[in-house]
Order: sequence, then structure tokens, then C-alpha cells
Amino acid sequence: MTTRRIRSAAVAAAVAVGVTACSAPGGGGKGGGAEAAGSVVIGVASEPDTLSPLLGYGKDGNSKIFDGLLARDTDLRLKPALATALPKITDGGLTYTYTLREGVKFSDGEPLTARDVVYTYRTVLDEKTNNTARTELDAVENVRAAGDDTVVFTLKYPYAAFAARTVLPVVPEHVAGGQDPNTGDFNTRPVGTGPYVLSGWSKGEKLTFKANPHYWGAKPAVKSFTTAVIADDSVRATRLRSGDLDGAVLPPNLAATFKNDGGKRTYEARSYDFRAVTLPTSGKVTGDRAIRRALDAAVDRRAMVDKILDGAGRPAYGPLPVDDPWYERVIERPRDLAGAGRILDEAGWKASSGGIRAKEGLRASFTLYYPSGDKVRQDHALAYASDAKKAGIEVKVEGATWEVIEPRMGRDAVLAGFGSVGDPDFGLYTLLHSSLAGDGFNNMAHYDVPAVDQALDAGRRSQDPKTRAAAYDKLQQALVDNPGYTFLTHIDHLYVLADRWDGLTTQLEPHEHGFASGPWWNIEDWQPKK
Repeated sequence: MTTRRIRSAAVAAAVAVGVTACSAPGGGGKGGGAEAAGSVVIGVASEPDTLSPLLGYGKDGNSKIFDGLLARDTDLRLKPALATALPKITDGGLTYTYTLREGVKFSDGEPLTARDVVYTYRTVLDEKTNNTARTELDAVENVRAAGDDTVVFTLKYPYAAFAARTVLPVVPEHVAGGQDPNTGDFNTRPVGTGPYVLSGWSKGEKLTFKANPHYWGAKPAVKSFTTAVIADDSVRATRLRSGDLDGAVLPPNLAATFKNDGGKRTYEARSYDFRAVTLPTSGKVTGDRAIRRALDAAVDRRAMVDKILDGAGRPAYGPLPVDDPWYERVIERPRDLAGAGRILDEAGWKASSGGIRAKEGLRASFTLYYPSGDKVRQDHALAYASDAKKAGIEVKVEGATWEVIEPRMGRDAVLAGFGSVGDPDFGLYTLLHSSLAGDGFNNMAHYDVPAVDQALDAGRRSQDPKTRAAAYDKLQQALVDNPGYTFLTHIDHLYVLADRWDGLTTQLEPHEHGFASGPWWNIEDWQPKK
């Protein structure tokens, strides 16, 4: 899911609206009755730019408006959704065949057919469609309908992770097909097969949903819910405490303030979500490999986990978390300030005025941007600058809106966040492959190392687990030797909710969280406490 970077005016509006922005929760003494008991109000930090899967919304599953051919359960295992079963795989992994579930209707009452699936995938793959995640379906050669209930994918090469890509939401051709996918009103007025339909969207303020009367699954006990868009962490916590929200995503320091609140419960989700500093190779200072290696050695990852995250996370030695099965443990390394100094000395970066090193008249100094309003990223940026200064590198930290940051990403460092669940191909390819350098938020560091490209291609195209493991091991080691990012921490996501529903769980989560992830990933399965 792409997220809207809330402009300051929108933030002010969301705050000013206050208690009136959302209907009051059913609990907390703010009313009662069947309608209130069946509604939920959730505070999130951001909203989508679009609700169209053709442009990337819901591509990893968990959309409440749409369904994919497959879905994921609590443990992220694939399960049938619009398909009756997992795909039949033939031709040495080149052909995937799905049979559609009978009787499924879109929220406008029209039946789902194989043509809708074909339309969805072909539109996403069309270069005229502004979908920055198109590379995730690079393996697809063709998709066709074999009758009304069968869809056949033909791949260019065996792609071990392809089935997991078919959680992509399916859209109705009879609605979206007559529109420009980039500008049509389907982006804000979606029609899907999911358990809920969008009933209202006040940009920068809230989105409201109600149960889909044509949903093919069990009828949800939560009849309606609202996601209140509140960019400021402290304001979300205040509104949750006042009873204006049923639940909210919160940073660790604010989640901890609800520890002794008997009416609230905190849910922790492990994640692939990491914070890292992008170090553009085109920068005069960040383009020097010795600077990047020295920064990697100087940073105190453990202190960031303990002090910034209050222990709710893990040190990040690379893009994969330390408990991931693909993680290469040999890359773990302690902080080494002395080693950072030796790297810089050998590369000709010598101590200069004010303790900042210089080389041939160039000071070891660069600017690091973080999105203003994000306290966790700000704290990471300041800690990073402090560590860098001890090695003789000046990092000038600046907060700015994404409108200011985006044009600068190719030449200035950014305190960024990434991470995708599931197969390592999902997150690593877009983060590191040179072909995607500067493609939106893909490969923000403009990283270009042939050995890493080769490992990414091998991992994507091979079905042999040993070959893939060797490729990703090689990649992780190459990132230590020639870093394009300074990986800092992997973050646990924390959610605090009023304790009035059963059936709440969390999943292992990607970087994007709050809107589609969190305990509300399966809100259609919640039941009121007895």
C-alpha cells in the first residue's frame, strides 16, 4: 500500500476536528445500542493515495474491500480466497491454474468471472498503468481465462514465490474497464468482493466502511468501522485515552502509557519493517564507499533498540530481520568505532577542524532528511548523527515534508523505512536492484553492484531452495562489504485497543502498517466479548 504523506494543513484539520471527526466508539460509556456495539473506530497515521489495486492498493493482501485469488492466514500461510484451492502448478513451474469459487459477487451485485481476474493482471502489467509494483509480476508472460471459472497464468521463468503474488486484489472489469486506471473515479469509489464496502472518505480525516451485503463469506459482527487519519502520534494516544477511538497504532513510548489501563489491551506484531539511512552513490560524500563502511561500523544499533524503541525491536544488520529463515548470521557485527576510524584513515579522510574529517578539501559532511512529525524516525536520525560524529563524520539532520524530500532522494540521505513479508524476493529486489534505481521509492540509494544484481536475479528465477539460499547469503554479505544503506533497527508494531472484542490477532507485518495491518487485519472475524 502506498501511503499519503499528510500535509501540515491536513494534519491540522484532522486534529481540529477532534472528537467530532468520528462517531464515538461503542465502548467507554459514549453511547450504546446495537449500532454502537457493532462499530469500531481506529486511529491510523496515514491513508492510501488510492483504493485501486490497479495502482498498488492492497497488493500484499488484507484489503477489506477486495479479495485476491489467495489470502494469508494468521501465520502467513497461503489459503484459498476467490479461488477454490491453491493453484495447480504444471510445466515445471511455468503454468499456474486457478479455479474460481462459485457464487461470488461484487459489492454491486454483479458476478465475479475469470475475465475480471485477467483484466486485473493485464492492467497492472500494462506500462501505461502507474503501478510502481509492476516488477513484482515480472515473471508473468500471459494470463488468460479458460471459461468463466478458470484462470491460467503462463510464466516466463519458474518463479518460486509466484503463488504469493496472487493475493493481489481482483477488480471488476465492468466497472473499472471503462475508465482510465490512473485517473478514473474507481480510485476513490471502489467496487470489490471483500467483507466491507467504502461508505465515505474525507481526505486527510477519515475513511468509513460498512458490511458488504453481497459478501461471499460469513457476515461480520463488526457492521461498520472507521479509520481516523491522525498523523500525530500524541494526538492518537490522547484520543484513544479519551474514548474517542477504540484502537490505535502507537510508538513504543506512548503504547507503554496504557500498560495499567484495565480497559485497554496492547498487541505486539513482529515485523520486517526496518529503519535505514539511504546513502546515495551520487553524493559527493555518501558516494564514497569508505564513508558508507565507516558509518556502518560506527552506529550503535543496540542502543537505538533500547533507548528509541524501548526494546520493541531488534538491531538491523541488513534488510532481513535476525529471526528470518533466510537471514545470514555471519553478517552480525558489533559497533566498532576504532574500525571506522581505520577505514577512514586508509581512504584518506583525515581529522580536520572541529573534529570533522576531510579529504582533498572536502569535508565529511552531508544532510540527512527525515519526515517531519515522525518522532521515531527523528530519534533514529539524531542518534545516527551522534554516532557518526564520533567517527569524524558530520550528519546534518533536517525534518521536512515528503514533498520536500522526494525531489532530493537521489542526492541526499533519507531516514527511510522498508520491509516486505514473505519471500525475500519481495523486499530485496525493489530495495537493491540497479534497474530500479530512482524509480519512485524503489532503490532510493541508487545502489548499483553487479554481484548483488546477479544474486537478486538468481534468487528470483531459481526454484531450488539451496540455490536461492546461497544467492541471498551472498547478497547479505555484499551489503556489508559495500553498503548502500546503513541498516539500523527492525521495529515491532504496537497497537492498543479497547478490550471488548474476541478474535483479535496480529500477523508478521511489512513496513506498511496501521491501515491494513494490525489486529484489524481480520476485523471481519471479530466477535463481541460475552
